Amino acid sequence: MKKNKSKKTTKQLVLVVIKPDGMSKFLVGKVLQKFLADKLEVVAAQVVAVSKKLAEEHYKHIKGQPFYRGTIDVMLGKSYKQKKVLALILCGSRAILKCRDIAGATNPKDAHPQSIRGAFGRVTPQGVFENVVHVSSDPKEAEREIKLWFAPNQINAKIYPTKNVRLNRHTKTVWV
Repeated sequence: MKKNKSKKTTKQLVLVVIKPDGMSKFLVGKVLQKFLADKLEVVAAQVVAVSKKLAEEHYKHIKGQPFYRGTIDVMLGKSYKQKKVLALILCGSRAILKCRDIAGATNPKDAHPQSIRGAFGRVTPQGVFENVVHVSSDPKEAEREIKLWFAPNQINAKIYPTKNVRLNRHTKTVWV
């Protein structure tokens, strides 16, 4: 008789950012409800006024694309009353796949109507995607983005290796 081998479910981490267009439309509650309904755990959260440097580093993989500047402007909140974002680290089984499915296609016109981007996003007359949320694309990108947006002491779990460094008389924990 063969033993039934159960599949081990590995928890993944994913960075989700509710962008200034989502914050300006007061969609935080609705967006969080969609992610948390799929049993994803919030490991860290912070409201951030995004600097130009952070936005450019975050989107460095699309630098040179015709939509790069518009994407940076959206993240900086240039056209919105609300300039801040809500950055979250979510954790759970297949978190990246789940979050990307919940978010929907990057282009709101192509997104399923029940997804976040399909329900709440739009394409401006200038062709800029106001797609409400950013979601990491894969585990490697999630780690890069999480380390960019959060310091180790802002996270409620040990998720990546850290080390202590001495600065003057203080010790600071940093990513390895």
